[in-house]
Amino acid sequence: MISFLRGLMFVALVLAINFSLGAMAGAGERQNAAKASPNAWEMPPIRLPDMAGNERQLYDWKGKVILLNFWAAWCPPCLAEIPSLVELQNRYQDKGFQIVSIGLDKPKKLANVIRSLGINYPVLVADPETRTHLLKDWGDRQQTLPYTVIIGADGAFHLTYPGMMNDQIFADYVLPLLEDARGKTSKVVLGTMPQ
Repeated sequence: MISFLRGLMFVALVLAINFSLGAMAGAGERQNAAKASPNAWEMPPIRLPDMAGNERQLYDWKGKVILLNFWAAWCPPCLAEIPSLVELQNRYQDKGFQIVSIGLDKPKKLANVIRSLGINYPVLVADPETRTHLLKDWGDRQQTLPYTVIIGADGAFHLTYPGMMNDQIFADYVLPLLEDARGKTSKVVLGTMPQ
């Protein structure tokens, strides 16, 4: 029982540290695309295999609002945010929204997480050795996981965010893009993302 409580306290500590570091780094990294961020369609393309071994590229989802999420199976905050991402994909996929994730881990480990957590969005597999290069190319200079990039339907970056996603970020950055794309108002239900 004591070892279980120690393990639980360790996970809570890791989550708290990641959240704090993400918030501190995020304050400096959150940026509006109009200020300095590139366009995803003008960057060197991401070409990675999906879990079935088929080569995919981010361009496959051009025209959708994309939440590009970098994660790893060994990352507790990454695993903690996945159920909320699954729910968001279910709720908004027919409104022009697509989550695309890049797993920075071995395919077998990623497959276990996909199966266990019911991931319902594409998972592209990146060699963990290319992590530094890939994350830096997409704005994550601190190599923080999870790491998310919000990309508008036109390819413009609207947010780069180190740390766990939450409802407020989704409401502030993704919903307006979906409203612009559809000309309708959407509403996020608070409490669906980790706080």
